[in-house]
Amino acid sequence: MIQVETFDGLLQYAVSHRASDLHLAEGMCPMMRVDGDLALISDTPFGHDQIRKILSEHLSEERFKIFEKEKELDYSFGVQNLGRFRANLFYHKGSVGCAIRALPFDPMNFDEIGFPAMIAENLSSKPSGLVLVTGATGSGKTTTLAAMLDHINRNQNCHIVTVEDPIEFVFKNKRSIIHQREVGADTHSFAESLKHVLRQDPDVILIGEMRDLETIEIALTVAETGHLVFATLHTPDAVQSVNRIIDVFPAHQQQQVRVQVSFVLQAVICQQLLPRIGGGLALASEIMLANPAIRNLIRESKSHQIYSTIQMGQKEGMRTLNMSLAELVRTNKVTRESAISRSADVPELERLLASK
Repeated sequence: MIQVETFDGLLQYAVSHRASDLHLAEGMCPMMRVDGDLALISDTPFGHDQIRKILSEHLSEERFKIFEKEKELDYSFGVQNLGRFRANLFYHKGSVGCAIRALPFDPMNFDEIGFPAMIAENLSSKPSGLVLVTGATGSGKTTTLAAMLDHINRNQNCHIVTVEDPIEFVFKNKRSIIHQREVGADTHSFAESLKHVLRQDPDVILIGEMRDLETIEIALTVAETGHLVFATLHTPDAVQSVNRIIDVFPAHQQQQVRVQVSFVLQAVICQQLLPRIGGGLALASEIMLANPAIRNLIRESKSHQIYSTIQMGQKEGMRTLNMSLAELVRTNKVTRESAISRSADVPELERLLASK
């Protein structure tokens, strides 16, 4: 085992081993996550003074005081010639812990992330509406959204405003102009920022996460007023994503919200990342495009029929997660066992794998 005692040394080691995450804590050996699995970096646990010394290398005294007061801290930072990182500081049993996620300096393109370019380009060119990218933490939502924003930035004359917590990818103006706002540093909250965003003359708006009723309500209104809105939710599939948006509202408002969602929703993309054969990660994605049939089902509160409509919408570019998983197995990108472990309907996946 190597001994890594500086913060930059830890980051360099993690990046050189293609780690997605770095975990540091008092009383624990430093660890990293590679292709979904945790691995030791050093067999020497960090002590109280050592972990604080490491964190002080990149965290100002002022921010550390905020962390000690709030007991939580989200932030992002960059290291020259290495990359950008997103970090979360927390306490556990009275001790300090830190989880750090590696982010590339530049957004990847659609081929690199494994997302259908035609679908992504079509959604990126919509004049208005709501595009949701959903999935669990670590499913690549931010990477997919960054690829879409980068495509807009390179191909359209737009004003893009993002509200993020924290800022992850840093964009440079190309054909578009981009203003990135960080919750905590540039604005008090997602909802507070969105209350004023229409006065900033935006064309495209990215909401890092739709966390509460107020944020969701404003996002729907902004999409309704002729703006293209990208946002994320922590939901596992398209049906639950639609239900989550509607169910957050009081019962007496839900029918009105169904109608509103049916008009503004453009697509729901639900993602998972699986270990790729030979190393790395492969993207599996369910894609629901809001065609007239989908809009009608949302309006009439028949979301339970959306899944079968996605199954029948392959010619339009729609696909279920099982379809995506089956394709990854057939193209030898992931193992059959890995795909089955991620499927919510294993018998259906096995039928798909047996049919071709």
